[in-house]
Amino acid sequence: MQATQKELLAIAIFCLTYLLISGRRLKILPLNRPAAALLGAVLMVGCGVMTPEATYRSVDYDTLVLLLGMMLISAYLFLAGFFDWAADRILRYAATPQALLLYLVLTSGILSALLVNDTVCLMLTPLVVAVMVRGKLPLPPYLLALAMSANVGSVATLVGNPQNMIIGHLSRIPFLRFSASLLPVAVAGLAVEYAVLRIGFRKVLGQAVIHRPETQPRPLDRWLLTLAFAALGLVFAGFVAGLDLSWTALAGGALVMVLARRDTHEGLKLVDWHLLVFFAALFIVVEGLSGTGLPDQIYDRVHGVFGASAASQAWNFAWFSALGSNVFSNVPFVLLAGKWIGNFAQPELMWKVMALATTLAGNLTILGSVANIIVVESARAHVQFGFWDYARFGIPVTILTTVMGMALLLLLH
Repeated sequence: MQATQKELLAIAIFCLTYLLISGRRLKILPLNRPAAALLGAVLMVGCGVMTPEATYRSVDYDTLVLLLGMMLISAYLFLAGFFDWAADRILRYAATPQALLLYLVLTSGILSALLVNDTVCLMLTPLVVAVMVRGKLPLPPYLLALAMSANVGSVATLVGNPQNMIIGHLSRIPFLRFSASLLPVAVAGLAVEYAVLRIGFRKVLGQAVIHRPETQPRPLDRWLLTLAFAALGLVFAGFVAGLDLSWTALAGGALVMVLARRDTHEGLKLVDWHLLVFFAALFIVVEGLSGTGLPDQIYDRVHGVFGASAASQAWNFAWFSALGSNVFSNVPFVLLAGKWIGNFAQPELMWKVMALATTLAGNLTILGSVANIIVVESARAHVQFGFWDYARFGIPVTILTTVMGMALLLLLH
């Protein structure tokens, strides 16, 4: 096959895959995101763009192993009843609907910094819906708080979301040094988000009354809860000590699985295998596109707008990343734009800028991140969110958190 023909095929396959990933399921091809990415990977090989050996080399197994390890720990925290217990305690101890909103923002933000934001949303959304229905409270402000806080909080660590995991592997920035720069951004972002939601829903929250639940949550498995948190503590100690992120996380997950004294199928069933398949296939599709040289050509066309100084490059790349992550989705954008970072004046700063912008930009629209989609789809039986219902809060939250976050990042750097 001629080089030009191969490049055109790779671009066509990438575009088809992206359309299937970003849009709604088509009647002709009713595929979800993992299936669409898998189709793209198969087409890359079937059409002769990549060899099977090249596809194996293109998969970032470190990211998949890290995701698997963190998902396992999250699964056993769920089995121990932690998420159910936490949601019940928040409702019982919140004095007002406004305080309840604040507690939910903090809970979602903190958990998403420690675990994977998508997993936190997957496990918390049914519980938040149940708690709000029991408490006879309006769902929209609390569901928005859950989704947006999961995005904002996840920027604080290299294990908060999938794109940060990829950035951590590609950049080799130490775990503690990354968090030293991005943790203040997450804290400020959560404060901004709470203020926007509190003001935007002031009438709804002012009229709401909390009805305390009479039923008790399912009992905690204290042994399993202690074991899961002990493993999580050891994993983060390993991160701080500079151990390999992926295998440290997987070791923690395996430790819980071995000592839990539970049927291992219970924990493994809660792992989001679809997400792992999605990322593995996406690595292949993006690598197929990269082989055409198109990402380098795009950089050659746009790098002039970033400026020459580190500060101007940081601000301009932040807005470029925010836009790119909403157009291409954050993970594909990170995989493509990550190849450009070495060309900037301060590469480590630009890795952090990309982590900040692609994460906070997830709050822009309802389709901005997987976490948003999980929350909205999981609560669909109780409340319907339109595009503007989300965007009228997501747009100001994204702009304000990004501006404040960038100012903090540059100040600390």
